Parts: sequence; C-alpha cells; structure tokens
Amino acid sequence: MVFSSVLFLFFFLPLVLAIGLPLQALANRRDGRGWALGLANLWLLVASVVFYAWGEVYLVWVMVASCLLNYAGGFWCAPGRPGRRAALVAVVTANLALLAWYKYSGLAVELLNRCNAALGHLFGADIRWTAVVLPLGISFYTFHGISYVVDVWRGKVVPCRSLRDFLCYSTLFPQLVAGPIVRYSEVGEQFSQRRVGWDDLAEGARRFIAGLGKKVLIANQVAPLADAIFALPEGGRSAAAAWVGVTAYALQIFFDFSGYSDMAVGLGRMFGFRFPENFDHPYVAGSMRDFWRRWHMTLSRFFRDYLYIPLGGNRHGAVRTAVNLLAVFALCGLWHGASWNFLAWGLFHGVFLATERVLEPVTERTPGWLRPLGHVYTLVAVLLSWVIFRCDTWAQTLGYFRSMAGTTASGGFTTIPAHVVTTGVLYALGAGLVLCTPVWPALRARFARWTLADRALEVGEVVAALAILVLCLLSMGAVTPGGPRNSKNGPRRSSRGWGTIFPPGRASCSGMGSCATVGWASRPRAWWWGAMTGCSTAGR
Repeated sequence: MVFSSVLFLFFFLPLVLAIGLPLQALANRRDGRGWALGLANLWLLVASVVFYAWGEVYLVWVMVASCLLNYAGGFWCAPGRPGRRAALVAVVTANLALLAWYKYSGLAVELLNRCNAALGHLFGADIRWTAVVLPLGISFYTFHGISYVVDVWRGKVVPCRSLRDFLCYSTLFPQLVAGPIVRYSEVGEQFSQRRVGWDDLAEGARRFIAGLGKKVLIANQVAPLADAIFALPEGGRSAAAAWVGVTAYALQIFFDFSGYSDMAVGLGRMFGFRFPENFDHPYVAGSMRDFWRRWHMTLSRFFRDYLYIPLGGNRHGAVRTAVNLLAVFALCGLWHGASWNFLAWGLFHGVFLATERVLEPVTERTPGWLRPLGHVYTLVAVLLSWVIFRCDTWAQTLGYFRSMAGTTASGGFTTIPAHVVTTGVLYALGAGLVLCTPVWPALRARFARWTLADRALEVGEVVAALAILVLCLLSMGAVTPGGPRNSKNGPRRSSRGWGTIFPPGRASCSGMGSCATVGWASRPRAWWWGAMTGCSTAGR
C-alpha cells in the first residue's frame, strides 16, 4: 500500500482518522494525556502493522523482532547498567547483521564468486545463491532502532518503558517505509502527551496534498521521459537528449522522495506528531557540502552523528577527514541499495566532499561575483552523480557519460522518443524546474507582510490544494496494472499520464521531432484496481 493509491486515500486513511481522531479528542480534554491517548497510540500501532502487512504479511516478524530487540536494548544500554557498552555493541551488531543479511547477502556472494573466479576457482565451484526477499522499510526501522539505543547509551533519552509506545514509534506508518528517519528524541515525548487541533488537521492535510501533487503530478509524469532516454542505445542518444534525460531523472527522484517526505510530515501532523523536515531545495546548493545539508537531511544527520563524528570527524587532520568522508559516503551509497553503482555513487560524493574540505581555505576567499559558479558546479556534479545512481551497471554509466559528452551521436533532441514527449510531460518539467527552487517560499514570505494579501494567499492555498487533489485523482485514474515500471522505484503507470486531464492538442516540441497528440483517452477498464494495487520499492 502506498500513499498515492485509492486504497490508502479512500479506505485506509479515512478509517484510521475516523477512529483515531475521536480518541485523540478525548485525550485533548485531559491535556493530551491519559488512557485515551494510550488507546490512540494503540490504534495507530494496529493501523501501522496492518499498513505494513498489506505489503508483505510474511515478513512482519522481521520488523517486530527488530523492534523487540531495540526495546530490550534500550534497558540494557541505559546509564548505570553493568556491561552496557558490551550490550550496545551487541544490539548495534545484531541490527546491522539483520540489515546485512537481507540487503547485502546477494552482493557478498557475488563478490566471493568473482574473487574465486579470479583465482581460477581455487575454492571449487561458485556459490549457488537464492535471492533473499528484502523486507519493506528495513533500512529505515533499522536506523530508527540504532539511533534509539545509541541515544539511550549516551544519556540523551531515557528508555521507553511502554512497549506499546515504543512499537508505535518504530512502526508508525507515515514514516515506516520511506522516511524521514525520525529519532526517538524528536518524538518520544509526543507519545505520552500530545494534542491535535483543527490547525494541525488543516496544515497536515495541506502538506499531505502538496506531497501527493509532487509525487503524482510531477515525479510520475517525468518518469517515462527519463526511462525512455536512459533506455536508448548509446549510439542513438544525442548529447542534448542525454542531458534532458538526466534532468528529468533528477526531477523525478527529487519530487518522488520529497513528495513522500511531505506526505509523511503531513500525516504525522494530522495525528499530532512533528516530524523533522527532510529536504530544503537541494538543487540550489552552492557546494556539494551544502547539497548534503539540504538533501535527505535526516539521513545526513544520522551518518554525521552516529558514524562520521565517532570516526573522528574533522578533528584529526586533512587525510583522516578525507578517509572518514569516503567511508561514510561509501556506506551511504550502500544504504540506498546493494549495488556496485550505489557504492560508486556514494564514493563520488565522498570524493567531492573531501576535495571541498581540502580546498575550503581557498574557496572561503572566493569573490562574491564568482559565487554563482559554485551553484553551476554543484548542479553539474549532482546530475553526473544521478547518472551513476540511475544506471544498473558501470558500462551503462560510462556509455551515458559518453552521450552527455556528445561523442556517441549527433543531432539535437530528435533522438528523444516522440511518444513520451507529451503536453503533460512538458507541464511537469516546467513545474518541476520552478518548484525545485525557493521561488514560492520567497513570494509567500513577501506577501505575508500584508494582512490582506496574507489572507488572500491562505484562501488561494486552500483552492490550490483542492485543485491539486482533483488533478491527482484524475491522474491516478490513468494508472493501469500493465503499464511500464520505472527502473528504480516508480509505480506502474499508464503512458497516458496527464493525457486524461488536459484537452486535445499537440505538444510544442520545437526541435524535438514529432510528438504524439495528447487527447481525451477513454479510461481503461478497472482503473481503480491499478490505482489500488500500484506498488513501490522506495522504502526498501
């Protein structure tokens, strides 16, 4: 079950709210405490387990075992307990072993077989291995558990005594499978006291709809363009097409991931929780270091606080700092997936960050008129890194780099498949390019200075949210079970996309070749089934 599905929007979420909000209202009368809040937490726990089990019921036990391990580990690692350092090592090792088994065992076997082949099969035949099914969200709830036990060991939080509340924290469905990474220190007190008012419901709903719009109206729409260009043979992909493709993918992954984060923050707010922000316009960063202050901020802070600083951070000289950065970002890359390309992606960022650290005394003296070059450099580096992230093999990556350099094909945009360059794709590209910059927040802050304008904007935001919701539902109606699937984590979707929303007409494609006409296509049969059963591996 994903947030952008009919099943979630019209069945699961209304049911959870219909039972959870009356319980929360009873808790509000008791200053956000008491038995009613306990029942509200219990209901959220039940709903979260159902949400998870809907995706893969046979692996619920992995999540429950991880939660119980960390719940007990919190008591074993508490200050004053004998042997608590050994307990911390044991609990963290168990968490990492569980993650490694399900996520990296296949990669480890592949590495062993390659080494054996390089040695002339000195150790006999290759290891035969059946792929292990990866549990949903294991990367997220494992990191939640590690942050909890480490914070308890450091004395930053006290162990949670309520098993119900700890299980609720660990499995809370808004952030279970796609983040953000929420530390217990950030929400622990909210399980014992919280209030939910109309303002929370309104702001949560607005934020959820904004995230839904990012996911459905931008990420899902530009995905076919990125998929089509990355699928082109190297000799048939012009430089212009290659740059358009990686730009489309950069918008896809940003609006997909930040959209899920916005939906999670909005859902949490509707239930009285304040989750940390996860994105802050990363594509306007002025350096790779600045990029990681803005991209997936909860993951960046996790690696900083629980790995980079314990390794020594930048306290032991330039060489040690560079090694620490490379180690951290190598693991960051592998956290995203068990692939050599993910490892290369992490090392790519690590090299840039280490280089920036070494050159920091020089760059700090850069004249102000040269600062825009930092934004250009960062954007180009990030786009290059997305090529590594998106491709499945290093050969594909090098081939795409050659295409971007213009050494494999000639021509302009004519190599872009015409059938994917629709009006909806162009609208989504335009909207994405604008919304990935802080233009709207800046305008919002400027208009907020005047009371009348601020009230008009509030009304406008409500109308815009309703319009976005309607457009999302219409777009979701175009989803079909047999549609193409994005190579990394996109849902199955129809190639019609916005074609069911916008009136007939030919997209303006100057220089792009002939484009397919976007018309009022009839809805496929059982459109609701496709929307209800669409799945995503984003949280794995």
